[in-house]
Amino acid sequence: MNSAERYDLSLEVIVLLIYGTFMILFGALLVGILAGRLPFAPDSMYGLFLILIAFQTVTLGRTPFGDLRRSWGLVAIGIGTAVFGMVGCFVPGPFGGTLQVLVGLLLTGGGATLLWQLAIRVDQARVWIKGPGILRILTFSAASVYLLTLLAGLVTLFPGVISAPHTTVFLILYGLSFLSLGWTLHEVGEAYGPDSIRVKSPHVSPLGRIRGERRLFVRDARLSLAVAITLLQAVLVTLLGMLLFPVSFGLLPFSPDGQHGLLLVIMAIQIMALGSTPVGEYRRSLPMTLLGMLFAALGIFSCIVPGVITGQTGLLLGLLGLVGGVLSLVRGLLAMRHRETNPLAHPGAMPPRLRPLTLLLTTVAVVQVVFGLSMLLPTLMPAIIGAAMVVVNGLLLFALTGMLFQLDSLGDDPATASAAAPSPTAAPRVANT
Repeated sequence: MNSAERYDLSLEVIVLLIYGTFMILFGALLVGILAGRLPFAPDSMYGLFLILIAFQTVTLGRTPFGDLRRSWGLVAIGIGTAVFGMVGCFVPGPFGGTLQVLVGLLLTGGGATLLWQLAIRVDQARVWIKGPGILRILTFSAASVYLLTLLAGLVTLFPGVISAPHTTVFLILYGLSFLSLGWTLHEVGEAYGPDSIRVKSPHVSPLGRIRGERRLFVRDARLSLAVAITLLQAVLVTLLGMLLFPVSFGLLPFSPDGQHGLLLVIMAIQIMALGSTPVGEYRRSLPMTLLGMLFAALGIFSCIVPGVITGQTGLLLGLLGLVGGVLSLVRGLLAMRHRETNPLAHPGAMPPRLRPLTLLLTTVAVVQVVFGLSMLLPTLMPAIIGAAMVVVNGLLLFALTGMLFQLDSLGDDPATASAAAPSPTAAPRVANT
């Protein structure tokens, strides 16, 4: 097995790696925070945590309380959770207490529920424990994550329940448990196949067997990973643009660190899950995984500790937005020129369904270049114009989500779409906002 295949990680494992990085980094930074040497942004931290939960819900149907049927209703709940988390990342202050209580309740309830589900699946646990070593490790890794999640919820709800030094050690152990579970799931998937450890939760929704199946709320949401990520990006960018209007008039506080951190974490997920970077598509491998983890660590650091690397992350996002937009435009122009100069290689006209997609991707790339420049040159445009442009960018991403969803539903070959325009997973970068 070569290194590229070895690090072809599933989305579930990727999210666990990010959770582990989140907790370890928070535990390490907590020493400086408690000593007063580092600032602390609890709103952005809790908001980012909620967005990670929402991301799992929308893409996998995985909630803090177990696996559920990924219906449109569940997707809507996930998007609503993401919106609340995004507001916490962008607007510090008003919702800090609510965010902390919500995260605490989700951790406590989720940890208790998952422990109970593991306990009642006695037959499955016995099979795993009696199986090969990796299955035994899986049992203990899952149980430790569930138990520590329950304890983490109680610590979040009652911060003084353990002393500060013990909290630091606890968070690092909690993060290591996530990394252990992620590694174990990857090894089990490699050995027995990706579906070998998927079991139905006692709380899996039975809505698919009722008459209401035809209703949109309970219908299966058949969203590919690329479409789900683009949908979340569209929600993020549109919400950001709407919030920037009152921010530009001084009516709301705003956290650029929360904004930068969230964008970097989403970019990290794209890099590790899709091999999609702002400068092109690459095969998923160990270097891509390490690059994604670096982006995730920078984003998590930015959300937890504001004001320390704000300039550096802003410069990074601006450069990525500018370079990514220019490269998307160049790729589109080269594809059109190749089609014109080599008609034998592209017989017939471009399929009608791909023409609006090409135009839309080109528009998104142009907007991306403008916002990359605006981040590098903050005085390039008035704040109110910048807010309007962000909203336009978000609406374009919603339109792109709809087109990609239609192409998936029709079963169009992705290679055909990429021949007509820049790759859909690379073009809609929101780093420029």
